[in-house]
Formats: sequence, structure tokens, C-alpha cells
Amino acid sequence: MSAIAGIYYLDGRPVGDNFLAGMLERLAHRGPNGTGSWVEGFVGLGHRMLCTTPESMGEHLPLADADAGLVITADARIDNREELIEVLGLACPEAATLSDSEIILAAYRKWGEESPAKLIGDFAFAIWDKRKQNLFCARDPVGVKPFYYYRGPRTFVFASEIKALLGVPDVPRRLNEAAVAYHFLAVHDEPDTTFYLDIVHLPAACSLSVTAADQRLRKYWSLDSTRELHLASDEEYGSAFLEVFTEAVNSRLRSAQPVGSMLSGGLDSSSIVCSARELLKGNGDKLRTYSAVFPSLPEKALHRIDERRWIDSVLAMGALEPSYIRADKISPLAEMETVLNHLDEPCWGANIYLHWAIYGAARQQGTGVLLEGIDGDSVVSHGYEYLAELFRTVKFRILIREAAALSYGSRRIMLGVIWRLGFKLWLLGQLDRIQWMRAAILKKGMANSKILNHDFVTRIRLKERMDSIASRQLPGRNAREMHMLSITSPLIRYSVEIADKIAAAYQVEPRFPFLDRRLMEFCLALPPNQKLSNGWNRVVMRRAMEGILPTDVQWRRSKTNLGLNFLYKFFEYERERIEEFLSHESEVLARYVNIPVLRAAYTQYASDPPGHEQEASTLSRGMVMASWLRSFEEN
Repeated sequence: MSAIAGIYYLDGRPVGDNFLAGMLERLAHRGPNGTGSWVEGFVGLGHRMLCTTPESMGEHLPLADADAGLVITADARIDNREELIEVLGLACPEAATLSDSEIILAAYRKWGEESPAKLIGDFAFAIWDKRKQNLFCARDPVGVKPFYYYRGPRTFVFASEIKALLGVPDVPRRLNEAAVAYHFLAVHDEPDTTFYLDIVHLPAACSLSVTAADQRLRKYWSLDSTRELHLASDEEYGSAFLEVFTEAVNSRLRSAQPVGSMLSGGLDSSSIVCSARELLKGNGDKLRTYSAVFPSLPEKALHRIDERRWIDSVLAMGALEPSYIRADKISPLAEMETVLNHLDEPCWGANIYLHWAIYGAARQQGTGVLLEGIDGDSVVSHGYEYLAELFRTVKFRILIREAAALSYGSRRIMLGVIWRLGFKLWLLGQLDRIQWMRAAILKKGMANSKILNHDFVTRIRLKERMDSIASRQLPGRNAREMHMLSITSPLIRYSVEIADKIAAAYQVEPRFPFLDRRLMEFCLALPPNQKLSNGWNRVVMRRAMEGILPTDVQWRRSKTNLGLNFLYKFFEYERERIEEFLSHESEVLARYVNIPVLRAAYTQYASDPPGHEQEASTLSRGMVMASWLRSFEEN
């Protein structure tokens, strides 16, 4: 993790050092190991360095290639280095020390705007091409590395965080009111918008070419839902999965700093930890693990959230250094104003406070890289779409067998499984999918919109906006299309962007093995029966981890809900603050929110905190939004 920034004055004004330096100062927390800038005429590029790979230890950015007329600034970790070094003709005794930015620049020299598609890893970069008078920008396939930008009549500016853009006088500071509505409706389907009307994301898997006259956005990579992998046996599929998954983990162990991993006891984080443990053992290194625990919760809640038995099974395998975070002693709104300052936007989820605490613990121990299990569920897939595929292909015997295996011997549950996951999903693929999706999203969105002020809903034309979002979404027609929609969900990008900013606050780099492009392509291409078989979801992964995972974790069926701690502790620690907010501080929301509905939500939540998740979510979103709006209006 580092920080990038840049200014391109489209009208030819010279870039002054002050504005670029000001942007970099606002990004200082992302790069304590050095700062650099390059300015020539109307273009300036900047960088803040956080050294996390061995090759970055001697790296200085921005990097200029005077002969080619190119300059690059980048926040990148390239995982197919050896392959690219060979193809690009960079092989030499010093090749192992080449920086990732040098490899990206060489790739651009050879392939131009096709180069991002050749890169495996996490990256956000900008290259000024003096000969073409073109600023070429690109972001990795998932959007792990952040890239925000503003383009106006006279100015193009970009940076790793919004706060840096707001330091440039040309950048307007206008509120995107639609984003306020989406915040309360939990809508994350706008791929490039932010809470600032004029500032946008560079979408994942996209490049952007900017000249004084225009700009061109291009998608350089996408998943292929028509490709299917054909191997001879379950064992071969398992071996192939293990090879790709191990490479994804190993690529993320390349570090100049101590490496740690989150460990919840679930299948995803445990698989990462156990694979990394095996890879590090050869060097005599131990992997640090970080686990949230909740021992003080009431017994009726503890059995639904307590994962210590599975965590202990993983730790018993050895070569691990565990740390426990007492999440039951933390308010879900702990350090809210500080967190929001780092997020730049009122992004909020029930478990953000857990991430904040874990990254803080990692930083305190000197851990520089932290592995996370986002989003193994989507990438490997639970495989339930297989049942709809069986219905579509009239394979009713297999359908009944799989439904029975998922139903633990209950005929009633089995019939429900066949209806919900077989017939209903199949039927949706046969209907007018556009009309169905529009109706479903509109129904959900407008039902939830009761929390919003009626005049606000009318002013921003919310119904038309929700209809527009719906028109861009289609339910999958078959199992693979359904899986692809899950992998490409905007929620994944949203989650990794939040993780990036929280980690940046502590100068720790987050890495996500399940979001490896190679692993996503592999899992999507698997036949449906490698995702669900004999009642076991994610079965290819379970088989692959034989002898690597503890057996009780490998074949674990249950999944905990960490949100339970939020429901209890939000009320326990923040009751007075909530009541003060509703009595005096909520008026900042009155332009957007139906305050009586917000107060009614609290009345319901207070009557039974663990039983009113929706009301607790609405309240916390309201408090977060109010805090952020006050800061927005003051600045």
C-alpha cells in the first residue's frame, strides 16, 4: 500500500509545487517511507511510499523513462513478475530486484493500453505519455487499490483518497444527495459514484485515457461465464484448486514486513491461515493470527457467535502466533469521527469496528501485511445455483438427492429447498428478466424508503433512480451466470475499499487471496457439481484442503453471525449517545430523513436489541450520516 496523486491542467497552466505537495501531505498516513514528486509543465505526479515488498525497499517514485518520454506513479503489487520479466526481455542478474513499477512501465512500452490485461495482482497507476500527450490510468480487476478522480473544464486530478482531491481549489465540494439515500437503503450498485457529486471512482478492471480534449474509459478484463473446466475426477479438480489457491496465498506472502492473517475459524480465513502456515514453515517463520472473541455475551447469543473451538483447532496445528481482540469490550461506534475521517465518506457496516480494532492490534505488534478472507463465499460459491440448473436440465433425481442432503432428513425442508433454490431460481431465468428485476428492486427500495423524508425522495426522483439501477441488473440464466453475478457484486469492491482505508490508517497493507484474478477465473469455470455435492457446499475447496485444514473446520457446516455483538454492544455502550442524538443532534438529518421513523426505530430496538437488526442498522447509519454531514458542512 502506498499513495498516488496527480494533477493535469487541461488548459496548459503550469502545475505549481504547492498543490501537489498539499495533496501528498493529506496522504502522509499512507506512505511513511518516503515521498516523491515529478512536475513538468502542466502535469505533475506524486507518490507516498509504504514499503511492503522486498523490491519496494529501494524504490523511488514517480519513475521517469526519459528515452520513452514516460513517467509512472503507482500503488502496485504485481504477482506474475517472473512471467512478465521473461516476456518483456527484462531477464538479467538484477531482474529479481526490479520494482513492480518498472515492470508496469515496461509492459506499457510493449503493449500500450492493452498492458493492464497482462498484469496479475493489485494495482492502481498513472502513466504520463509525453509523446502522446496522454495520461493513462488503470485499476486492478477487483478494485483492491483505490483510484479517485475529478475532471472539470480546466483540470484533471486523481488520488488514492478523496481527501487529497479536496485540497485542490479547482475541485468542487458538492454533496451527492442520491448517495445519502443509497446509504440508508444499503444500495451499493453505482459502480463509480461517491458522496461528492463531482468525484468518481475509476471502476475496477478499467483503464482511463485522458487528453486535453477528451477522455476514454475502457474495460480491459471481465470474467467469462461460457468457459467450463473439464477434468477427469473429483481428485483432479481438488488438486487443481489447491494449486491455484496456494499460488494466490503465496503471492500475497511476498513481503518486506511481518505477515499476519485474520482468523475467524470459518472456512475462508482458516484455509488462508493453514496454507500460509505451510508456505512459511520452510523459512522458519511463524504467521501471526488475529481473532475477534466475544466471551461476555449472553449464553443464548454466545453459542451463535463463538468460534473459539474452530480457532483453537487451527492454532493447535502449530507455527502460528495468535492474538485475540476482545470485541465485546468495544463500542461499535468507537472512534467514529476518526474512522469517518479516514473513510472520507459515511461508509458504515456492522463490523467496521472489528476491522478497526484488528488492524490497530496488527500495527501495535509491527505487522505490515494482513491477509483477509473477503470474499471466499462468492468466489468459490456455495453452489446453490446448481439446484436451479438441475431443474432446468430436468435432472430431477439428482435434484431430489441434493435437496435431501441439504435438508438433514426433513421432508418439509427438502420441499422448501426444491422450491426456493430449484424451481424459483429456474423460473426467474425464464421470465422477462428486466421487468422482474426492476419490480423486485423497486419493491425493496421503495419499501425501505420510509426512513427518508418524503420531499427528499421526490426531489431526487428516487423511484426513477432505483428503476435505472434495476435496468442494469439481470438475474443469471444458468448456474455459471448466477455465480459470476455474485463474484462481480459491487459489495465486494465496497468492502475492499473500506478495508483499504482502515488499514491505511495504521500503515498496514491488506491482501485478499480469494480475490486473486486467477482463482476467480478458475472457480467460475468449475462445473456446478464441484461447488455443491451431496449436501456439501464449496465442496471442491473442502476436498482440496484435506490434510491442510483441521477436519472439524474442513467439514464445518455452520456459519456465525458476528453482527450479534453489534446488536448487544451498540445498545449497551451507546444508549445515552443514541438518546442524545435523537433528542438534539438528529436535526442535521431532517432535510433527508424522516425523524419520527428514526425515533420509532429506536423504540423498537430498545425493547429487544438482539431482535431488531434492521432498526439497529437504521439508527447507526443515521448517527454516522449525521456526524459526517456536520463535518462536510463545517469544512
